[in-house]
Amino acid sequence: MAEMPDSKLDAILGRHAELEQQLATMAGGGDEYIRLSREYAQVSQVVETIQRFRDARRELSGIQELLADPVTDADMRELAEAEHEAAERKFVELGEELRVQLLPRDEADERNAILEVRAGTGGEEAGLFADELFRMYQRYAEIRGWKFEPLSYSEKDYGGIKEAQALVSGPGVFARLKFESGVHRVQRVPATESSGRIHTSTATVAVLPEAEEVDVHLDAKDLRIDVYRASGPGGQSVNTTDSAVRITHMPSGIVVTQQDEKSQHKNRAKAMKILLARLYERKRDEADAVRAADRRGQVGTGDRSERVRTYNFPQGRVTDHRINLTLHKLTQVLAGEALDDVVDALVAGDQAERVAALDTA
Repeated sequence: MAEMPDSKLDAILGRHAELEQQLATMAGGGDEYIRLSREYAQVSQVVETIQRFRDARRELSGIQELLADPVTDADMRELAEAEHEAAERKFVELGEELRVQLLPRDEADERNAILEVRAGTGGEEAGLFADELFRMYQRYAEIRGWKFEPLSYSEKDYGGIKEAQALVSGPGVFARLKFESGVHRVQRVPATESSGRIHTSTATVAVLPEAEEVDVHLDAKDLRIDVYRASGPGGQSVNTTDSAVRITHMPSGIVVTQQDEKSQHKNRAKAMKILLARLYERKRDEADAVRAADRRGQVGTGDRSERVRTYNFPQGRVTDHRINLTLHKLTQVLAGEALDDVVDALVAGDQAERVAALDTA
């Protein structure tokens, strides 16, 4: 483990005291107060670890001094030797914990997320699999105490979905769900397959941090907004008014449509939320090449063309190809119950890669 510079730790303690003083003199409720409160909460976690790390360092140093002192009596030396290994292990573990906490943060990690799931290759099976993934994330959100609000749900004629979108809200949503972006593959025997042959189908997942209007500059003249009559599967009419909305951001070519609500106003609000998220993610990708390189290095780009995970039904296994993780918990993962086993491994892999990059920088 590389040496932890005390100057850096002292700077964090100083920032913590500064934030504490600022918050004590501010009236609560404003945007600046909320921003500083969030920073204070994050820094407080690091400060607590710094204090434990320094306590462990002092304890280890005291033991080492006793062992190095030639006048230390036999009983005291025996006691020090017995305590040395545990003290050294504690010091190293706290140092690693602190290094992870000091890694550069993705400012979007604490944001809510826009989740998009689309059927890929594989026809009917792809639509059914996309629907299973969407429901997996819904159950996962419930388990973690997050709010899962469907924004759109486009069904196929024979079952399953073409695509579905949801807003997932709660603490640390994007930090965990961002690793789900990419192509998910399923291998199984479809119910309609009489010969028992295994088919391979795919679905695409995209996870975007929820954006606010202040994150992206939107010029009204760059938007083309069309309204039309909503229709259901097979083209049948589901609404007698022009409530469906299509928003085109002409500079980027991004098009968002919404028709699930009977109210044109609600469909427009949902479409704008998704458009902002897509534009914000594009802005982040263009402005932060380092973040993109980090994701390529450990957990992939998150690009929608990249295969990230395989769900193999005959073998009851789930394999994440980015970290070579295989779990024989297919049913539990799709139920949302064991998805944390995969996400935890991805988070740990990402952290280990970034810590290693800091050590070699």
